[in-house]
Amino acid sequence: MTAASDDDSWLEDWLSPPRFAVYVNAADGDRGRARQLYEWNAAVSAAFHHDLGHLEVALRNAYDRALSQGGSDRRHWVFDPFRHFPPQMRRAANGRRYDANETSRVMIQRAVDEASKDSAGVQPAPGKVIAELNFGFWRFLSVRRLHESLWVPRLHTAFRPGTSRREVDDPVVRLHKLRNRVAHHEPLFALDLAARCTDVLTVASLLSEPLHAFIEEHSSCWKFLAERP
Repeated sequence: MTAASDDDSWLEDWLSPPRFAVYVNAADGDRGRARQLYEWNAAVSAAFHHDLGHLEVALRNAYDRALSQGGSDRRHWVFDPFRHFPPQMRRAANGRRYDANETSRVMIQRAVDEASKDSAGVQPAPGKVIAELNFGFWRFLSVRRLHESLWVPRLHTAFRPGTSRREVDDPVVRLHKLRNRVAHHEPLFALDLAARCTDVLTVASLLSEPLHAFIEEHSSCWKFLAERP
């Protein structure tokens, strides 16, 4: 059976019946339109992946600069996770005490380990470690619990003067969720994608107006939103 056949049962073999059914339902039972919707979803996902990639690189480099400023220790902060992420004990709903910063330290150490794999025993360049830290790490730097310890003394300098933590955290939370959906090839058509386009540009403008202009000029997200089947 080929893709050109009138029998499109191969679609369920490719996508799985439950996955394709999501698109068929969204297309009001029209299987032809469901195929178009799936292809559109893949295209708009790729467009967001492009824009989110530009934003993620800018965000992590801005945060790195903010975390690297000041201090007399010559070691880069990724090689001293406790410097910015010391134990921060909290109590969970069940009464158990836990270190809220432990996950961040673990993520940093894993990034160091990954960056060290091909280093022949030599400490990897900080930039290589930074590149191994995923968006989930950077996303949580703007959470409320880090307001006094990191945002006020350091992280606010990554953004336009006067930017509040909430101005960053709210759109970044939404973009982190979108990025996860894109990475797992999940349906996007039920989301407010126009608002997510705006979120990308909002955070970009808080980081750098030239960055905002560059992403806006080279983004194809709005084009694909207008072409939805």
